[in-house]
Amino acid sequence: MIELYLVRYFLAVVEAGGFTKAAATLHITQPTLSAGIAKLEAVLGVALFERAGRRVFLTDAGSRFLVRAHEILHLCNLAAREAAETERAPVVRLGLLLTIPGALAADLVARLVAAGAPPLELVEGTEQEIANRLKDGSLDYALTLDRGENPGGVLLLGPEEGYALALPRAHPLAGRPMLTATDLMTEAMIVRQRCEVLSETSRYFTDRNVRPRFSFRTVNDERALAMVGAGLGVTVMPESYRHPAVARLPLAGFNYRRRIALLRADGSTGGDGGAEALLVGACEATLAEPARQAP
Repeated sequence: MIELYLVRYFLAVVEAGGFTKAAATLHITQPTLSAGIAKLEAVLGVALFERAGRRVFLTDAGSRFLVRAHEILHLCNLAAREAAETERAPVVRLGLLLTIPGALAADLVARLVAAGAPPLELVEGTEQEIANRLKDGSLDYALTLDRGENPGGVLLLGPEEGYALALPRAHPLAGRPMLTATDLMTEAMIVRQRCEVLSETSRYFTDRNVRPRFSFRTVNDERALAMVGAGLGVTVMPESYRHPAVARLPLAGFNYRRRIALLRADGSTGGDGGAEALLVGACEATLAEPARQAP
């Protein structure tokens, strides 16, 4: 019999792309995780992963099991939620993309609280982590990027925004209308490790034979922005991020854009229709205004 914790182990490895990161996410040791995956493979009688150094890849059997693993977790979460809702007031579980500015997220929550929305449970994550949670039913809604693959549908699309370079406002280049990759040849770069266009950003510079020195790597976008303002380096961020000590300039040829959307989980029971209407209204009002990173 397949134990549920083994399914969670499996999905964590798939999501993280390796055992080390997955173990950290699950707050267990790597040997414990490896033993769990080995036990799951023994129960199923097939190998689920192919190892290649620190990276792992799904076998054909693993790819087939992945679909069912999501379904298993979704049904278990749904059953637990339905049982819990008989004992307590419903909670709206809202996912937030990590690269949404903190000021924007706070504004949204303030609007919901002021409107008397049901209790909120916020869960932040990368685009892939949020997508997985929508699929397995551990979220009711999510404010994230829309790739047209969410079976629950799109409730609201926000305005489109691009990505721009963030550099200190006092920097000699800050007065230009636009920058090129070669302008940044000698600049230190701050790496936003959870950015959804991280690989595209790296390719943009390497394709132009620019390999900047890295001064800081972080998963915290607010900290990255603060370090830009402090003069530690420059970075590429969505245009909605703002800071009084940071200038935002477009990069020539870097034309990637994004659009934040409010997505509903397939079969979501998060609150009633009134709660959903409040959420849509609050998101619409929040996304219509530029994020205010600082006064």
